[in-house]
Amino acid sequence: MAYTTTAFPDNFLWGASTSAYQVEGAALEDGKKASQQDIINRDNFRERGFATAEVTSDHYHHFREDVALMAEMGLKAYRFSIAWSRVIPDGTGAVNPAGLKFYHDLIDELLAHGIEPIVTLYHYDLPWALVERYGGWISRQVVDDFEAYARLIITEFRDQVKYWTTINEQSIIVQYWTQKCYIPEEFRGNNQLRYQINHHMNLAHAVACNLVHELVPGGMVGSVIGYSPIYPLTSRAEDVMAAQNAHDLRNGYYLDIYFKGKYTDSAMAYLERHGLAPKIEPGDMELIASGTSDMLGINYYASECAKACPDDGTREMRWNGVNLTGKKGDISGFETHPGFYEMCKNPLLDTNDWDWAIDPIGLEYLLRDIWMRYGKPLMVCENGLGAFDTLEADGTVHDPYRIDYLSRHIAAMKRAMDYGVQMLAYCPWSALDLLSTSNGVKKRYGFIYVDRTDDDPRECRRYRKDSFAWYRNVIANNGAGLTL
Repeated sequence: MAYTTTAFPDNFLWGASTSAYQVEGAALEDGKKASQQDIINRDNFRERGFATAEVTSDHYHHFREDVALMAEMGLKAYRFSIAWSRVIPDGTGAVNPAGLKFYHDLIDELLAHGIEPIVTLYHYDLPWALVERYGGWISRQVVDDFEAYARLIITEFRDQVKYWTTINEQSIIVQYWTQKCYIPEEFRGNNQLRYQINHHMNLAHAVACNLVHELVPGGMVGSVIGYSPIYPLTSRAEDVMAAQNAHDLRNGYYLDIYFKGKYTDSAMAYLERHGLAPKIEPGDMELIASGTSDMLGINYYASECAKACPDDGTREMRWNGVNLTGKKGDISGFETHPGFYEMCKNPLLDTNDWDWAIDPIGLEYLLRDIWMRYGKPLMVCENGLGAFDTLEADGTVHDPYRIDYLSRHIAAMKRAMDYGVQMLAYCPWSALDLLSTSNGVKKRYGFIYVDRTDDDPRECRRYRKDSFAWYRNVIANNGAGLTL
């Protein structure tokens, strides 16, 4: 039976997203110093040929053009992050006036075009100086330094920004920690540090929530989680239990902190049994419980699948692999926790070229599930299809696959809303093409094509894709009329 969407609420925020190091470029200009992502992506270029973060989409020099394009598309909101090392180049100490000016200019430009800024305080790009000084997120010192940075930013922009998100995708940072953090070689075999880093981020998240509540009258704050609903491979009880275990460790472990102020019991029991649990100091859980989240941002790309994984004493724990080529089937492996669960391919779902399952119903499912569990307003902060787009000789880019993907996910979101889920915004990834965390610039997500390659930034000229006009029409109709 066909489903046709009705109009969204009048105050619904149609937007799009980016992050600082993935879009801005100007990595060492106007007083900015390196972040850990500048170093990680420099190494990626040397090892795999993926673009560095030096230029990316050159948004730093094109932001007025980009905001004008966003306004032409009809965006009501733009979710972006602030680069800590642009505003406090050494992580602590002297503030860089040019860095603050860039974000003032960007926010002023957005507001002048009627676009609501949704600001993320941290999106993977810790100042390199703090990695050199004490190992970055490995050390508890980072919590105090993050507090000083967050206080500066929230104070600076509190009169212009209502919606604040704290730390992007802690769950993904745990899974892919050497892509999202710079981890020195000598620490990479210590998997307990994954959860220690996450604990330090939970403290920082609570600090930021408290600062927004202190400094921004009427402000709303929450985290942004990378979230995949997890289905059992079969209806066998063992697979169903494995999916529950995977949910508890990969999803509930983060959400329970944000909304209940505690770690999920089953996940902590597993971590303690295997020597992976974070070290918790006196007062930590009280601080975490005090940092109330008003909302939750969700980054959804794909659902996942789990099956039973008996602990026979011979299987080693491992984390999810990646596909670096964009050829289906090249994923380097699946996460395995013997005696708890093993992730696997869902045989009932198609995937994109990077082996991510395409599952619009998964978005409807997770929105209803999270709303049922926690009852807090939600916003989609990322959702999109990475693909190999082609710029034609006449300057057009035809991306019907992206339009189909987004259409079906918007319809799924509206079905969840029709069942009572409160949604604030939909901000797909991404407003314009940018640097993919693990796949360079050839993996494109944007409504706007940026003309560059991994090894040649060219002039980063902008071109409207077919999806640009399609999304403009979706927004003009306030989401009504999508038929599936």
